[in-house]
Amino acid sequence: MASKQTIDRIKETLAREHCRAKAMKVALCVGTLLFTINHGSALINNQMSATRWTSALITYTVPFMVSIHGQSSRRTQV
Repeated sequence: MASKQTIDRIKETLAREHCRAKAMKVALCVGTLLFTINHGSALINNQMSATRWTSALITYTVPFMVSIHGQSSRRTQV
């Protein structure tokens, strides 16, 4: 489980506009690649269900949060 200090550091990172912008770029690039791999054929064949769209949202959310976590971890090392 993450410590309160880690969670606070992540919240501080999320509050910084430039950190969110960087994370958004990562999420768009990585998320689009993963979306294409995992859901591309379903999208092309018009087979996207509510469950698939939920999974697609998570496909973009995970790289965003990984980027935020990485940026917050970097702040403690500098």
